[in-house]
This record gives sequence, structure tokens and C-alpha cells, in this order.
Amino acid sequence: MSSPTTAVSTRGHILIVDDEADVRETLEALLTSNGFTTSFAVDADSGLRAMTERPYDLVLLDVKLPGRSGLAVLQEFRRTQSTLPIIVLTALRDIDVARAAFKNGAQDYIPKPWDADDLIAQILRAIEQRKLKEENRHLRRALKARYRLENLIGKSKPMQKVFDLVEHIAAARATVLVTGESGTGKEMIAHTLHNLSPRAGANFVPVNTGSMPDDLLESILFGHVKGAFTSAVASKKGLFEMAHQGTIFFDEIGTIGLQTQAKLLRVIQEGEFMRLGGNETIKVDVRILAATNVDLKDLVRQGSFRDDLYYRFNVIALHMPSLRERWEDIPLLLDHFIRKYTAENNKPLARFTPEAMQALLAHRWPGNVRELENCVERAVVLSSTAEMGLGLLPDEIARPDLPAGPLGEERALEDIVNDYERRIILDALDGARGSQTDAAHVLRVPLSTLNQKIKRLGISVRRNSSDEGEDLRRANGN
Repeated sequence: MSSPTTAVSTRGHILIVDDEADVRETLEALLTSNGFTTSFAVDADSGLRAMTERPYDLVLLDVKLPGRSGLAVLQEFRRTQSTLPIIVLTALRDIDVARAAFKNGAQDYIPKPWDADDLIAQILRAIEQRKLKEENRHLRRALKARYRLENLIGKSKPMQKVFDLVEHIAAARATVLVTGESGTGKEMIAHTLHNLSPRAGANFVPVNTGSMPDDLLESILFGHVKGAFTSAVASKKGLFEMAHQGTIFFDEIGTIGLQTQAKLLRVIQEGEFMRLGGNETIKVDVRILAATNVDLKDLVRQGSFRDDLYYRFNVIALHMPSLRERWEDIPLLLDHFIRKYTAENNKPLARFTPEAMQALLAHRWPGNVRELENCVERAVVLSSTAEMGLGLLPDEIARPDLPAGPLGEERALEDIVNDYERRIILDALDGARGSQTDAAHVLRVPLSTLNQKIKRLGISVRRNSSDEGEDLRRANGN
């Protein structure tokens, strides 16, 4: 078990995991004299227990320990402490083992006997690198605009929930299953999770499984050895090796065949795999993210998706809302894409006319954000003036049955949006005979939210006594 500290820490708290008493004492004397606080553990189990008792800034880990090996301890540490610097201590004859530890997530390795100055320098460098990563992560969060997280935009409640969840899980190692309709930005959210994580400096590797045959997909994911199949004239690394210490993202995970699912499960559980045609076990440290626009539970019931793999993927579920669920974000997205594509096409900043804006707000957007982006790019490319009218919109958007009403030509976007929202609320109130309670139910918003909107938009609500009595009876639970 860990010992009490012996000096006031000014540089960090270091856990020493070594079964040799003289090594522990020598390291403790060296580290405390250089301003570090130390704790120690004598074997794998006490080292793992020590990790649960308090946070550490760095671990010095011996390769050879009684019971379980240092490599086994390293793997356990990495499961729970993905950013903790771990320096492996090894005898000169164990250099190959140390290099293997380095590949499996160790920050560095130091042969015994060590040079005191070099050891302190490596410890300071490892701790400083971790601090910089943490500072960068916090800085990215601090710089987040009110309605923006990296390239994700939205002020709606559904998107704010997404932002909050992303901030909570970005630094974790847990698998994440991103669900949502096509075009909602599932790959973008995966990119964001990677970019806000301590793995941001390593590769983000997307995998579009589609209808790829199992044998080809296996070769792409896990690599192959020379001679594994007819055209395998040389050994080749797979995407998992390319994603080592980074993130791999499976788009449309439900399309993967059962044979590959079994091998994928082993990677998630054990962090290891074998290349196609090979017999060498390869260890990787990879965070796995996946996305689907279908219900995986239905695929499990149909027998086309393993239930154990489903639960491994669904450790954390993140749902990307459709554009219909976040209607109030459309003006923000339009502004963002207009700025993006006018800049890309070297055109002056443009805007949609009130009539075009009304059509865009009335559209159902079955293709979600991707459809909206394509629509804006099309309009910008085809435009010859700063005013983009109905003629630049696709036919399915610029249809003749748009809501009517004089809007004028010089109105602010906010006014147009308020007009549209006012009409929706008035229609709901009319259908509910003026009952705000019923209208709130139809619009699927809390009554307090509807009342606030009515006041903000200056809507006059006329009620008859029978409607008021009905609302009063509902409020009293009758």
C-alpha cells in the first residue's frame, strides 16, 4: 500500500511501484530532494490500490513485479488513467520489454542504473507535457462561444445538451455510440470528441464500413501479413495500428458483418488483435467511437448484430438531434454557411431575401444540416448579387405553398424569425381555442416557456370563461 508523503510537494506527487526496498529508498531520497512528494507500492495489487486512493502526477513503474507483471499493471493504469504519465524502470537486459511497454502507453522507459539528472529531467518533461495538454483542453473549453463548440453550432436546448455531454466525456477513454438521422453531424461530433481529448495530438481515423465485404474490411482494420491472400505481396498495417494512442471512428457500425464483429469485440475488451494471416498479437491503445442511423437493438433482435458488442459500444450514448428538433438553430447555421461559402468562393458577404428566408424556415429539412449546407453552397455559387432570392433555392424548398404574408425587403433576420414563430404560436392557440395549456402541449414546450414567448412577441390572447375554467380544473388536478 502507499506510504505517507515525506516532503512538501512543489513539483508533483509521484507513485513508485517497485518490489526492491533499496530502489524505493534511493528514488524517494532523490525525488524528495528535488521537491517531489512520493508514495510507494511493492507489487501490482498495492500499486493498483494506490491509484484509487489519490491522484498522482506521474508513476515510476518497475517491469518485473511479484504476482502480475509491470506490463499488466500498465494496462490497468491505462484503462483508468489515460493521461497519467508512466515511466517504466527496467534492467538493461529487459530493454525489449521496456520498448513493448512504451508501445502500450508508457511515457518513457529508463534502464537501471539510471543517471539521476536524466531521470529528474525526464520526470519534469513528462509532467510538463501533461500539464500543457490539460491547459490546452481547458483553454479550448474556455474559448467556446455561447452557441458554438468547435464547428458545432446551436443555441437550442437539444444542442446545448449535446455540448454539455461532449465536455463531460471528451477526456474519457470510454466508447461512445452516436445516434441520429443522416446529415445531423455524427462524424463531426466524433471529430470534436477527439479534438477536445488528450488524444488530439494522435490520429483520428474514420472508417466507413458501408457494404464492404468482411474479408476486405478485416484487412483494412487489422492489416495483413505477406502471403495472407493472393495479392498480399507485402505485410501492411491496418487502421487500428494507425490509430494507436488516438481515436478510430466507425460510421454506420450496424453494417459490419458478424465475423468482423467478433474480432472487433476482442479489440475493445483486450486492446489486441492479430493481422490477417498472422499469429502475432498486436497491442493498441485506441479510443473507439461509432455512429449509426438505425436502431442497433433492432439489429440485435434480428440476429445481425451481437448483443455483447452492442453493450460495449453503448457505454455512452450521444444523440444528435434532427434539424426539425432544433428549428431555432436554422438562422445561426445559415449565417455560418453563408460566411463559409462566400469566403471560399471569393464573393462579398450575401444574405437571403425575406421571401427566401421564409421558405428556408418553412422547409422540413429531411436531409438535416447536410441538406441545409448544400442548399446554402448552391445559392452562394449561383448568386450574382448580395441578395439571394427564391430562384436560387431548390424546387422542393421554393415551393408555391409557402406561408403568405408581407415581409418587406429591409427587415432584420431576427424580425423574420420572430414573425414565423409568432404565426406558429397563433396557429396553435387558435387550434386550442386560446388555451395556453393545450397550445403548450401541442407545441411540446413547457407552459412557462410558451408564456414567455407570448409576452416577448407581444401576442394578445383572448380567452372565454369556459376555457379559463378548464385550465383551472386541470391545474387543480380535476
